[in-house]
Amino acid sequence: MKNTFGNAISLTIFGESHGPAVGAVLDGLAAGLPVDEATIAAAMDRRRARGDGLSTARTEADTVEFVSGVYQGHTTGTAITLMIRNENTRSGDYAKTADLLRPGHADFTAYAKYEGWQDARGGGHFSGRITAASVAAGALCETVLKNLGIRVYTHIAACAGVEDAPLSSAAGLVLPEPVPGHFSLLDPSREAPMQEAIRAAGSEGDSVGGILETIVTGLPAGIGEPWFDSVESELAHLMFAIPACKGLEFGAGFRFASMRGSEANDPFTMRDGQVVTATNRNGGINGGITNGMPLVFRTVLKPTPSIYKQQHTVDYMAREDALLQIKGRHDPCIVPRAAVVQNTLTAFGLLDLLTVRYGTLAQKHGLPTYEPAERM
Repeated sequence: MKNTFGNAISLTIFGESHGPAVGAVLDGLAAGLPVDEATIAAAMDRRRARGDGLSTARTEADTVEFVSGVYQGHTTGTAITLMIRNENTRSGDYAKTADLLRPGHADFTAYAKYEGWQDARGGGHFSGRITAASVAAGALCETVLKNLGIRVYTHIAACAGVEDAPLSSAAGLVLPEPVPGHFSLLDPSREAPMQEAIRAAGSEGDSVGGILETIVTGLPAGIGEPWFDSVESELAHLMFAIPACKGLEFGAGFRFASMRGSEANDPFTMRDGQVVTATNRNGGINGGITNGMPLVFRTVLKPTPSIYKQQHTVDYMAREDALLQIKGRHDPCIVPRAAVVQNTLTAFGLLDLLTVRYGTLAQKHGLPTYEPAERM
């Protein structure tokens, strides 16, 4: 099982949904970086379930404990180990249906890979519960980016058939700060109809999905490694680590299929002495490398597979067809809670790419600037 990702900065996740704790090891941060525990706690609160009919009834405190790598509110330069205890598990909810494969889940594939030795309670290591650890680690990375003038923002572009205001309508790219207990939206008036649609699906024992859109401002041009560690490659790898993610597009994405080159290209122009593009259909990336324009991408998250409707399945121990009626506590929609997961994993990936380019000292002292070299 591969649990570590990153190049100059590495992120290792550990734990199971119903084990004692989940956590992460974040290695590669410079010494002396401030660790804002209040900011990390705020990010954890955005991911946390509230038992309000919009998310699972399993509510956890999600308090982040730093085991190593942090001293007197700053990084020490060594591996940061953080842990989040599981305090509200009900493993008995899964006992009666333990041999029934849940459609849409990793039950069968995990059994095929680990030959029955995996911890299946609540989805085990495949559970969205593990994203709590990546949020805590990624929130620390996001703080570093903010201090470098880089802003990462994720909003719910669409959920349960209800769309948010398009990103282009945000005048001057003024992005609202997340409000605790509310959906991440450009237009707050869309929250009520989204919530109504989620509750309606939940009342029928069903679930819904949606689209998350991320924009990153302040990134310098020249970040990313061509081919295998391009900006798209690294972010795609991380986004598909979000359990519900089933699709991804950068910039105009799949709309490129109906465009001509004259429409798809972003013309270059000068603005305030800087090279910029007049449009941003390529989402701030050319050749796998940032071009200095806002980085924009979208993911699609499938409906939560744990639904209360009766479903056809297989009893994999008895080797016979069966019917499944699940119990337990499940989200009718994971999209609102996943927004901060996408945001913080993006921050981790970009800080990794920035550190590959400039080294760890830039994390603390800022990014260097370059002028075009004169030809000999």
